[in-house]
Amino acid sequence: MILRKIMSRIAVTAIVGMLPATAVLAAPGDTQSGSLWGGTSEWGGGRQAIALSSKYGTGQIIVSFGDRRLYLVTGPGKAISYPIAIPREQSRWQGVTNVSMKRENPSWTPTPEMLRENPRLPSWVPGGHPMNPLGVRALYLGSSTYRIHGTDAPWTIGQAVSKGCIRMYNQDVLDLYPRVSVGAKVTVTWQRLGANAMAEDPEDEPQKRRTARRSQGPSTAATE
Repeated sequence: MILRKIMSRIAVTAIVGMLPATAVLAAPGDTQSGSLWGGTSEWGGGRQAIALSSKYGTGQIIVSFGDRRLYLVTGPGKAISYPIAIPREQSRWQGVTNVSMKRENPSWTPTPEMLRENPRLPSWVPGGHPMNPLGVRALYLGSSTYRIHGTDAPWTIGQAVSKGCIRMYNQDVLDLYPRVSVGAKVTVTWQRLGANAMAEDPEDEPQKRRTARRSQGPSTAATE
C-alpha cells in the first residue's frame, strides 16, 4: 500500500512535469479545455464504424498520423476508426510493420532519452498501475520500440505528443486488442485517409517523407 502511494506520487509529478505550461487538466465535456481530450469533430470524433476501400485486407491496421486515427479493417470495405495521439514533430516516422507481440497490463520502462529529458520519471512502473503510460493493453510493432497502447493521460488523445508510439483511450485499446492477431499487418502513414483520400493506398506514399526515427533493432525498452 505504501509502495503504491509512493509510485502514484512519483508518476503524477513526472507526468505534470512533462505537460506544456499551457496544458489544463479537465474532465471530458469541459468546453474550455475540450481540445486537450482529442476525439473532437476535427479529427473524426470518437470510435466509429466506417466504409473503407475494399482493397485493404481484413485484420489489417492502418494508422494515419494525418487523420490522427487508427483504422482496423473488419471486412471487405469496412473498418473501425479510433482516435489516437500521434508522435510529436521530432519523433515522426512511417512504414509497414506487423504486430509482433501483445501484452495485457504491460509494465513501463522509460528509455535513456526520456530520463535525460525528464530525470523525475520513475525508472519503472508496474503493469496495472493507474499511472502507467502504456495503459491497460499494448500491441508491439515489429522489432522496434514502438507500441500501439492505452494511456494514463486521456486528454492527450488527438494531440501530437508522443515519442513515436500510438496512444489510444484505454476503452478503445480494450476494444481493439481482442480483434487483432499477432502477425497482423500495420501500415503507418502521414497520408490522410478521410474524406477524398479514402481509396488511396498508404503504401504508395513517397518515401522521401520517411524519417530517421525508425528503430534500428529489437529492444526491450518501451516508449510512449
